[in-house]
Amino acid sequence: MDRPGTSKGPKAVPAKNKTPAPVQITAEQLLREAKERQLEYVAPPPKQKISDPEELAAFRLKKRKEFEDNIRRNRLNLSNWIKYAQWEESQKEIQRARSIWERALDIDSRAIPLWLKYAEMEMRYKQVNHARNIFDRAITILPRASQFWYKFTYMEEMLGNISGCRQIFERWMTWHPDEQAWNTYIKFELRYKEIERARDIYERLVDTHPQPKNWLRYAKFEELHGNIEKARDIFERSIQFLGDEYLDEKLYLAFARFEEHQKEHDRARAIYKYALDKLPEDKREDIYKAYSIHEKKYGDRGGIESIISNKRKIKYEEDLKENPLDYDTWFDYLRLLESEEDAEQIRDGYEKAIAQVPPVMEKYYWRRYIYLWINYAIFEELKAMDYEKTREVYSMCIKLIPHKKFTFAKIWLMYAKFEIRQKNLQNARKILGQSIGIAPKDKLFKGYIELEIELREFDRCRTLYEKYLEFNSQNCTTWIKYAELESILGDTERARGIYELAVEQPILDMPEIVWKAFIDFELDQQEYEKCRELYKRLLSKTQHVKVWLSYAQFEASNPENGEFNLDKARKIYKKAFEELKNTPNNNESRLMILETWKEFEINNESDDDKIKEVEKLMPKQVKKRRKIQAEDGTDAGWEEYVDYIFPDDQAQSANLKLLELAKKWKQTNQES
Repeated sequence: MDRPGTSKGPKAVPAKNKTPAPVQITAEQLLREAKERQLEYVAPPPKQKISDPEELAAFRLKKRKEFEDNIRRNRLNLSNWIKYAQWEESQKEIQRARSIWERALDIDSRAIPLWLKYAEMEMRYKQVNHARNIFDRAITILPRASQFWYKFTYMEEMLGNISGCRQIFERWMTWHPDEQAWNTYIKFELRYKEIERARDIYERLVDTHPQPKNWLRYAKFEELHGNIEKARDIFERSIQFLGDEYLDEKLYLAFARFEEHQKEHDRARAIYKYALDKLPEDKREDIYKAYSIHEKKYGDRGGIESIISNKRKIKYEEDLKENPLDYDTWFDYLRLLESEEDAEQIRDGYEKAIAQVPPVMEKYYWRRYIYLWINYAIFEELKAMDYEKTREVYSMCIKLIPHKKFTFAKIWLMYAKFEIRQKNLQNARKILGQSIGIAPKDKLFKGYIELEIELREFDRCRTLYEKYLEFNSQNCTTWIKYAELESILGDTERARGIYELAVEQPILDMPEIVWKAFIDFELDQQEYEKCRELYKRLLSKTQHVKVWLSYAQFEASNPENGEFNLDKARKIYKKAFEELKNTPNNNESRLMILETWKEFEINNESDDDKIKEVEKLMPKQVKKRRKIQAEDGTDAGWEEYVDYIFPDDQAQSANLKLLELAKKWKQTNQES
């Protein structure tokens, strides 16, 4: 039995056939069919014809009941009230329509569409006083709704009630509406040629809304009516009233163009310059453009160049604000300042530039920056001619440079040369000595030595060279210059001793030029035996082919006891050829020896036997293949190269015969 108080639901009927239907219907098909059925044509209701007053009364009663029911269900829905009132209006029941509008306004008195449609109905039926009453009530309740004021003034103007319209405008202006309302009032007065009234409204407008555009409209109004002095006074008042904070570039442009139209070009030029001084940088572009056009039309060359210069200056200043470490822009900016020849302004620009110290202590980032100091010092010395300031600039720059990490020899040398120009030799020497003590560099030693040479202080030069070689004994040029100095001074033994010390150094950056300079020195002294000794010492250190060729050329071109040593040269060529044979991978050097030897024999018109003796030693040129490797060490294939096989090379004779046989076999195969 069922429990009391429980309801028994229908039983679930089990599905008899669970197999899928032969035609499957998707949800998309169901939705599409439903939509298609919605679009099916539905016949409109039949038209009802009313033939007597009783049917009309019944129809009206039915419709009023429907409207009232709709209002009763949702009395806050304004569309129900509007439809109801418009239906009563269509039935010519104006009194009923008024009643409905009033009922609707009681529900929502701040609904703007209700007031507007109510007033429009009264105007359609020429009920002017009713319409005035509605608008008056509307602007009393909603004085900030501009639509009522516009409609009200339009209606009165259409009715020809100009004084009444003016009173409405005056009543409206007491609420200080937006600019459009004031402009509408001004246009109304201008339509009736009331210029003084319009001028008075403009005065009240710029007092209520003192934006630049309203001042511009006021000034244009006076200009159009031929009151030029009044227009100029308005422009001046606007600039004074707005001050520097609220000024707009358009106001300056309009003022300048106004003066330009009046042929007052000096006034226009003064306005442009005043605007450029007062306006911020981001608002000067249009001013510059207009100013440049004005100067091109009415100015001179100097004025145009000044405009372009000022425009470029502002552009540079903007770029430097974004990136103060852009030293290229600083150079352009300072160059522009120097062209204006204002010393204080240039000095101020340089001070700002040198204040932008590179944040990274690496010489790469300081290279451009240090030229700002150099240009500053040059300006103070050559253009400003302030020598104390120049000395101060150099001193500040040297104090700023981190000499323990890097230094700049150029600034030290320029500082010393400046002191020399000021005839202060003691300070110049002190500066260069300080530079060598703090941050020794090759350029500093060279510059100091050149200075002492020009001053003919050779003892100081010797001391500097000794310190220079203590600092960098690997520099071959220093040894050579030191020896040349002693040679010029006539101290041959001292020069020879310097060369001896140089060639005995364990490490040199370019030892070959020291040996060459030493040999050339002995040649100049005509010490041929010492030259031979030097060549032998050099050949004991290196077997380079150029040394052998130079040795042979020395023997062939330097006469001893009035005769050239051709046989000695031949012996050297032969010995070089034999010595290089024992050095691996020197086939090209040996070939160079033979070619030079042969040329030597031909130039000296030797007999044919000597020339043939050299030619017998000439190698044969063969092509060989060798493996090549890529950068990662893998095989990259094979390449052909040219090698030389000399007749006296016994190790290669078997290979040479084999190559000859292969060549003959190839020729026979081609002939057959």
